[in-house]
Amino acid sequence: MSGPVSPASRRENPLRKKGVSTSAREQVWFEDVATDDEITPLRVTVDETQMFFFSAATYNGHRIHYDKDWARDTEGYDNILVHGPLQAALLSRALTDWIGGAGRLVAFSVQNRAIAYPGQELTFGGVVTGKQEGGLIDLDIYCKVGDEVLMPGTATVALPSKAAP
Repeated sequence: MSGPVSPASRRENPLRKKGVSTSAREQVWFEDVATDDEITPLRVTVDETQMFFFSAATYNGHRIHYDKDWARDTEGYDNILVHGPLQAALLSRALTDWIGGAGRLVAFSVQNRAIAYPGQELTFGGVVTGKQEGGLIDLDIYCKVGDEVLMPGTATVALPSKAAP
């Protein structure tokens, strides 16, 4: 997704456990990644303006994403809900930011298991669960509010090798 996500969007060290400092512009290499490494978390506080634009871009007219009275009185929620597909898009952004320009997102699967409200800080991240031949990295991924996992999933990414020509 392009454009500002929110003022609360920020980055941390991508390989905290290993102490490797990287930004979205630097490349993560297959050889530098180990099982249990955490990817750079992306923290975003989705606001109602962003939700409006996402609804428009995806032709999603469900009132649960923009009409507070409807969400509360008809659907029984405390507020309007952040779109599950918006959360998935932000999670894929966390992955593609981490893998860098020479990396590739190979597989991505998530389940939306709990709701998020606008104004909550969402954390998108993941943990390396394995390495395969051909530069493939398997991850458990998530969207969280605090310690509560709203959207668990798995992903496989391809990273370049330092040994490749």
